[in-house]
Amino acid sequence: MNEDRPGPDIDTSVPHVARIWNYWLGGKDNYPVDREVGDQILGMLPDVARLARASRLFLNRVVWHLAAEAGVRQFIDIGTGLPTVDNTHEVAQRAAPESKIVYVDHDPLVLRHARALLTSTPEGETAYVDADLRDPDRILAAAAETLDFGRPIAFTLMGILEFIPDDGEAYAVVRRLLDAVPPGSYFAMSDGTNVVHGEASDRIVEVWNASGNAPLVLRSPEQMERFFDGLELLEPGVVSVTHWRPDGAADQEAVDAFGGVGRKP
Repeated sequence: MNEDRPGPDIDTSVPHVARIWNYWLGGKDNYPVDREVGDQILGMLPDVARLARASRLFLNRVVWHLAAEAGVRQFIDIGTGLPTVDNTHEVAQRAAPESKIVYVDHDPLVLRHARALLTSTPEGETAYVDADLRDPDRILAAAAETLDFGRPIAFTLMGILEFIPDDGEAYAVVRRLLDAVPPGSYFAMSDGTNVVHGEASDRIVEVWNASGNAPLVLRSPEQMERFFDGLELLEPGVVSVTHWRPDGAADQEAVDAFGGVGRKP
């Protein structure tokens, strides 16, 4: 990325979650302020970089399962983040070329890179919606321009619900999305916890929340399970993302990101 010309809507004086994750994943779409906070967090807990990679691999496994095994052909990826290797449409369309994917984010940098997300197989389709998770009605209305809400839809919220600190608001947003999709649809999520590293993870949250970025909150696995109320929670439930149906050669040591997948009956 050209650090001298970041674009008029991008504030490079404040660290940003998408850019810090991009840094941890080895990408180039980040700025000195992002690397400074990223390195500070890595110095406190080097495992965070592994957590970032494990979370990405969790998304890949979830999407592959839903497209290749559950027969889902429509996806809404909310909190898309910066494009990287094996984006949702690439995984889904590898399993089922006719898959349609709607990406949703509310970030000028992600918007600038959205063209990389808008490639597709000839049989499938991709779209990008500039919207905030806190406005689910806007997301649903825009997604309906691409997807058929009379057929099952899978929506993923990876590392984004933790940025809605109020539990009631977070649960309500997920419920609104679930109410809009038909039976046979799926919901998948992952978020940070302090289950594995305890106080070290709590200190990282303190550093993050003092950095000027959007504040986040860690939820327990039990709190995360509440997002799946009324759904059929797929095995093995809400677990460390490294423990959710890992590949044979995958790193299976637990990380402080837990997630799960549920089906709407």
